[in-house]
Amino acid sequence: MEVCYQLPVLPLDRPVPKHVLSRRGAISFSSSSSLFGCPDPRQLSQRRGAISYDSSDQTAVYIRMLGDVRVRSRVGFEPERRGSHPYLYIDFRILHSCPESVGPVCSRKVRRLLSFQRYLHCSRFFRGFPPQNPLYILDDDYTGQAKCMLEKVGNWNFDIFLFDRLTNGNSLVSLSFHLFSCFGLIEFFHLDMVKLRRFLVMVQEDYHNQNPYHNAVHAADVTQAMHCYLKEPKLCKSLTPWDILLGLLAAATHDLDHPGVNQSFLIKTNHYLASLYKNTSVLENHHWRSAVGLLRESGLFAHLSAEDRLKMESELGSLILATDISRQNEYLSQFRAHLDREDLCLDDAGHRHFILQMALKCADICNPCRTWELSKQWSEKVTQEFFHQGDIEKKYKLEVSPLCDRQLETVADIQIGFITYVVEPLFVEWARFTDTRLSQTMLGYLGLNKAGWKGMLQGQAVSGDDTDPAFEENDPDTLPQESREL
Repeated sequence: MEVCYQLPVLPLDRPVPKHVLSRRGAISFSSSSSLFGCPDPRQLSQRRGAISYDSSDQTAVYIRMLGDVRVRSRVGFEPERRGSHPYLYIDFRILHSCPESVGPVCSRKVRRLLSFQRYLHCSRFFRGFPPQNPLYILDDDYTGQAKCMLEKVGNWNFDIFLFDRLTNGNSLVSLSFHLFSCFGLIEFFHLDMVKLRRFLVMVQEDYHNQNPYHNAVHAADVTQAMHCYLKEPKLCKSLTPWDILLGLLAAATHDLDHPGVNQSFLIKTNHYLASLYKNTSVLENHHWRSAVGLLRESGLFAHLSAEDRLKMESELGSLILATDISRQNEYLSQFRAHLDREDLCLDDAGHRHFILQMALKCADICNPCRTWELSKQWSEKVTQEFFHQGDIEKKYKLEVSPLCDRQLETVADIQIGFITYVVEPLFVEWARFTDTRLSQTMLGYLGLNKAGWKGMLQGQAVSGDDTDPAFEENDPDTLPQESREL
């Protein structure tokens, strides 16, 4: 027998119930409840503590919202469709201590529901592979190297991939905690360091490491870039601790719980996220609501006044929503107009917030402005994610999204277009705003990388091979299970 119901929705103006906070991202049932003996599974939605889904509520915080929460018996799973495309259906499963055993499930063995990320973390277990020991202890040499790298975190050539390896995949937690300390935010805002670390760990866990590009390493990279911009002379002398706190929080959470597919995919598959946010900044709204949920769950700012907390949540959303690439021209035109009129005044809180929006936009797409070694890795990763989406769209007979067809596109083509029409115009204006050594360095790398991709494209044309062996089409049946179930 199977019990299914929709993901929980928590209105922003209400406190998160304690039974939800009893374990992050989980909804717990009493061990004495007759969970598997309920005559009508849907009656569970009437149980005390159950949370229903209201698609008309746009002020909702979704906890693990990219799928349905389910409870299953040991017998198996039978998906129940809710109008979304079948690809977007995700299994949230109970981790049993003895998966091989059969027989009725006694009430005392009912486990808490796993969140989306908890399920993904244990997905190898469900695919037949024995679970591995999650406790990896870094030796002093690796820890020492990571600390040495943090001393140069303001260097534009900072290698986030190496740092992620040295921290055993904890780059976002280690980097963000270090920056909070360096900027004096812990002392200024009287933050509980245990709550701060818990919040950062939850943020890192809610990024999907199965995504080639939109994962915790990308978030750490954007946070490091944001740090470099915040240290620019023009900003450093004007930004307040509140501005710096918002900038770092927005950078760390700007792609929180990204499913690895774009807004177009969610709309064409009638995903309820697209309906909830009326097809407008769907992913960005979800990232923001997810970040607010974790802030409230962690209690990081519980000691601040309610007014300050609401202000922080609102301004955090304004920053994250600015990363919507479909609104690029809107923000760029406004930025250019300010620079032409020379009316930006960083003593004005509104103008400082706008500059934070532009800084976050630059940090989010700064990969082509890195060294070739780093930029090329990011370019290949984002293209891999695009092509993966295209493979799924082909499998389900959907129209393939632009840039997602591996038969028509190459990494070089995509990057040249991206640099020419998106990155260059933004960074040229950013250099007008703050004409520093860093700005010129970024423009220099941008020009070199664009030339490098053009050279690679010409080489492919001469050889007559316009396909990249690194991105040969995958059999949709061999796609990672986690990705197929997003």
